[in-house]
Amino acid sequence: MEAVYKTDIKGLELVHRGKVRDLYRCGDNILMVATDRLSAFDVVFGEPVPDKGKVLTEISLFWFERLRRMVPNHIIESDAARFPAELAPYRELLEGRSVIVKKARPIAMECIVRGYISGSGWKEYQRTGTVCGIRLPEGMEESAKLPEPIFTPSTKADVGQHDENIDFERACEIVGRSTAERARKISLSIYKDAADYALTRGIIIADTKFEFGFIDGVLCLIDEVLTPDSSRFWPVDSYRPGGPQPSFDKQFVRDYLESIGWNKRPPAPSLPEDIIEKTRKRYLEAYRRITGKELKGR
Repeated sequence: MEAVYKTDIKGLELVHRGKVRDLYRCGDNILMVATDRLSAFDVVFGEPVPDKGKVLTEISLFWFERLRRMVPNHIIESDAARFPAELAPYRELLEGRSVIVKKARPIAMECIVRGYISGSGWKEYQRTGTVCGIRLPEGMEESAKLPEPIFTPSTKADVGQHDENIDFERACEIVGRSTAERARKISLSIYKDAADYALTRGIIIADTKFEFGFIDGVLCLIDEVLTPDSSRFWPVDSYRPGGPQPSFDKQFVRDYLESIGWNKRPPAPSLPEDIIEKTRKRYLEAYRRITGKELKGR
């Protein structure tokens, strides 16, 4: 199976084509297909990264299963062999990169937890000494571990637009205080659990983004969770605070784009084949370390 850039499932209504995932109405539920599209700085690139969608799906399923004792999620079925009969012609396409999920009402904020200071958080800290309104100790180095993980929400931008970091009070205004407080509590709890586990697998989860939605009035974990697309994964054995870190995520692509001086606005530049292949290998390594398995078919 070649890389999958875009899907077209006949007979199902396309609900939404996001930066990476194609969503279809499947009865009362949603078929969510993770393509191999790559986005960086909220812009979708023209070249796919082979196996990326499968890595995102399989890593998410690993974490959904591990974390469900702490928070419910939207997963109904992940085995394409058990999908509805009308999807049988697409089984090879869907296997390993698709799930059927319950329909959720997403909350209108990204729930970001940072255990280390990097990326936009580091840039903000350099300017203000704070991240999303949270005052941090003076004199911190780039990539340093924070005294405690912090919850730093952001807005949810459309494709081609940029998310905006916001403070907690602004998050409360957007989604309501009760929902914001519940999302913050769950996010911090599951980050700590996942980060502790990842350390045993040789990975530092520097930061990550969670998405939540209401299903039958219950706040549930949805979309993807703790993947190389939504997190910064650093190898433990090479961690050295004081600058950027090697990573098993798309920070590698971001660093390349910064090096060529792209203005981070559409249209996206073409990605060289070696950048695509090196990115693919990083995603596969993240999967191997986290799950202890090799990706099926590899």
